[in-house]
Amino acid sequence: MAGLTAAALAAVGFLAYQASANVPADLSAGSPGPAASPSAPVPGGAPSQPADRALAPPKQSGSGERVVYSLSERRVWLVGEKDAVTRTFAVMPSTVDPAPGTYAVTSRSGSVAGSDGVRIEHVVRFATVDGVTIGFSAAVDGTMATPDPTRRTGGIRMKRADGNAMWTFATVNSKVVVVP
Repeated sequence: MAGLTAAALAAVGFLAYQASANVPADLSAGSPGPAASPSAPVPGGAPSQPADRALAPPKQSGSGERVVYSLSERRVWLVGEKDAVTRTFAVMPSTVDPAPGTYAVTSRSGSVAGSDGVRIEHVVRFATVDGVTIGFSAAVDGTMATPDPTRRTGGIRMKRADGNAMWTFATVNSKVVVVP
């Protein structure tokens, strides 16, 4: 009986550790992150706010709650109720792009190895192109490296704080609009 109790406690401890390891940074930090990622440093070291143009989603991105991904601007907008942008941020595109159009989030994973071998978190998948799954993710090490152009990958990388926001916003069946 003591063996079963010890095994049960070990299992609960392991599951508690796993749950705490997958908590988004903004939940464990106790305060919300910024609404938008800074666009460029200002002389003197303080980051500037994004230009007003960057805050508004592209006109051809539709309406309603949605994730908007601009291929040309390498930027994502999280658009909430009444077409209000809740967050916008720069991303590093993958080597395989989805075609412009409207998609839905098909699946999510808390933490996995990316197709490039990098450990990633908050994976939000929404498309498949010629067998390559396309989705948003953040590298656990915080990097947004340019992908190897010789490999077919579908991971659209973002900073960890932006990945946390995406994870909270884009649940399964959420609308994703890709624009040129």
